[in-house]
Amino acid sequence: MTSWLSRILAATAVVAACITFAAPAQAEKRVALVVGNNDYRNVPKLQKAVNDARTMGDTLKQLGFTVMVAENQNRQAFSQTLLAFDKAVDAGDTAFFFYAGHGFEIAGQNFLLPTDVPAATEGQEELVRDASILADRIIERMQNRKVRTAILVFDACRNNPFERAGTRAVAGGGGLAPMTQLPEGVFSIFSAGPRQTALDRLSNDDANPNSVFTRTFAKELTQPGANLVQVAQRTRRLVSELAETVRHKQIPVYFDQMVDDVFLNGLTKAQPEAAKPAEPLQKLAALPPLQRLQPQNDSVNAPIAMFSRHNGGWTVVFSIADPTLGISWRIGDSGDFRETGFMDTLDPRTRKRMPNPSIELPADAPAAVIQVRYVDTNGELQGPFPIRFDPEAALIRDQRKILDMTATSWLSFREYNGLLVYYTHLMSYRCAIREVRVGIDSGVPDKVLKMPPCDPRDPSVIPHDAQPYLKLAPATRSVSVELTYRDGSVSEIKSFRR
Repeated sequence: MTSWLSRILAATAVVAACITFAAPAQAEKRVALVVGNNDYRNVPKLQKAVNDARTMGDTLKQLGFTVMVAENQNRQAFSQTLLAFDKAVDAGDTAFFFYAGHGFEIAGQNFLLPTDVPAATEGQEELVRDASILADRIIERMQNRKVRTAILVFDACRNNPFERAGTRAVAGGGGLAPMTQLPEGVFSIFSAGPRQTALDRLSNDDANPNSVFTRTFAKELTQPGANLVQVAQRTRRLVSELAETVRHKQIPVYFDQMVDDVFLNGLTKAQPEAAKPAEPLQKLAALPPLQRLQPQNDSVNAPIAMFSRHNGGWTVVFSIADPTLGISWRIGDSGDFRETGFMDTLDPRTRKRMPNPSIELPADAPAAVIQVRYVDTNGELQGPFPIRFDPEAALIRDQRKILDMTATSWLSFREYNGLLVYYTHLMSYRCAIREVRVGIDSGVPDKVLKMPPCDPRDPSVIPHDAQPYLKLAPATRSVSVELTYRDGSVSEIKSFRR
């Protein structure tokens, strides 16, 4: 700890950037910035944010990251710290940002509060905006540096720091808003869900120096063979169970827009020891052991894929940035490549027939790696590139996307021997949903709707014995609805009126 504190950048007031350089064999590197703010001047102080940042700094150094630790940052120091972080990150790197401190949501945007944020009151939202750091801007900065993987962790879901007895608090939330529209290559996790508060401790006798989330997340990060999604899922379960012991609801949520699985501490445990590649720990997040053919390092246009489930099976649509003269694919590492064929349209970039970018897979297709290659405009074969197909994850992601796009259709009213509200649409895409809550003539959903279990073999079919509607009192005027998705994230509350 003291070695961090001795490396103070006096000119910029940036505290403690303890940086350990390990020269990797490849150009890509891992760089992390962890920030902990305790000593707020105008809003309530915190006790464990600095400890959380130090613990995360230790953890990330174990995982091969070059780590910058910044403590008790005012607005100017925070900006200068972010500038130093920008300069430390290069194209192709893995960038990790951790923040512990007060966070605040205004109109759906998340702000990280420096220690000198003013004590705003009602109608002074602009004071908070101007004095704080916009979380979305941190993502933009990473994107501008062309990082390959951006990981953001926020242990900042606490009570509204601007609440004062006898005053009207500034309009906003002490928790943070969901980050559902992340760009590709970004992963974020929050210590608690929307409208939830994160626990610093479980009781007055809890002597752990870290918050309930950070102590759990840091431990799970070091588990060998776990990818980031697994780390997030385990953290969510463990934190939720710990919070339940003191009758508190805290369910961390994560948002995943990464194309490949990211492993920060080695390959899967099932991988034989002799088969593990002899590489430095600091190598960028490895693909699963099944994906032995990796994208060419000098190609920035590796294909990505979108998976859609329908009654007949799966449609897989490949997206390739380069103009192509042909596309071929196969399942796994052996066998012949199959051409996708061509469409009856011309590609204006090549003035030739456009290759068909899609393939079909059967409904019962197992998890596999799809190898994709293409012919560029010079006639050269590019690839093969591995694309992981996970039917369960693909189904959940596809249905979640449909639900987000069709939010106005979640509920519908019908007069039939009384007043009914149908939730057939939600049942059709229930594989992406953990829980549905509704509020009758209330903006607070407090009633759980009964949903049949997901059937991956025929996910959109509603069982014949399921009742997809509620009977309502004739005087009912509105119904609010809130979804908790399978990944633990929570939708906005939607209101439906007759």
